[in-house]
Amino acid sequence: MISYERLFNKLAAAGLTSYQLRKMDDPIIAQATLTRLKRGASGIDGNTLNRLCKYFDCQPGDLMEYVPDTE
Repeated sequence: MISYERLFNKLAAAGLTSYQLRKMDDPIIAQATLTRLKRGASGIDGNTLNRLCKYFDCQPGDLMEYVPDTE
């Protein structure tokens, strides 16, 4: 599975709250997407990943990682 814990850590380190994300003129990620990621219900699309990498000046691996499923 893909873990987005690194993304949430980056958002927290940048001091970005859900409220601030909603109030941005051009949000880097939608609140609904964050909620789905927290629940493990979905991933992010290429456009969102591109905006996040541009905003944080980072690579995709800085935002997410593959975690093998435990059996």
